[in-house]
Amino acid sequence: MPRQLGDLEDAVMTRVWQWNRPVTVREVLEDLQQERSIAYTTVMTVMDNLHQKGWVRREVDGRAYRYTAVSTRAAYSAALMNEAWSLSDNPAAALVAFFGMMSAEQREALQDAVRMVSPNPAETAPGGLAETAPGNPAEPTADAAGDDVPTDGATPESGR
Repeated sequence: MPRQLGDLEDAVMTRVWQWNRPVTVREVLEDLQQERSIAYTTVMTVMDNLHQKGWVRREVDGRAYRYTAVSTRAAYSAALMNEAWSLSDNPAAALVAFFGMMSAEQREALQDAVRMVSPNPAETAPGGLAETAPGNPAEPTADAAGDDVPTDGATPESGR
């Protein structure tokens, strides 16, 4: 599992991900120098470290290397989230706390993502119930699910 990148490593990887092409140390250096004073050898060391960590691959191009990202920033972020979740002694509680920190837009993006990867529509609906065609034995029908409908005006979404 990956460990979080340091600030300079992140700045370098951000460029590699954004440019989405093989880059040289010189190109990254020149771009970084627009924001801060930094030495060529520092950038070269960072890019070598990223290569050693498996975040970039490199190919010889004349007397220099060209570096290419091994995975996307999204894959990197997903691996970090998975690592953090796997370190919890109570993964369900960790997820609940994480979801509680999310904005409405982030929760909507999460619901969209679950719908994209879920083979079962029932996994994407609140409370694990989804609308399905009648006669599907794996899913409750409207009549069978009717016993779960609250009578005090509460909805499953309201949490009451």
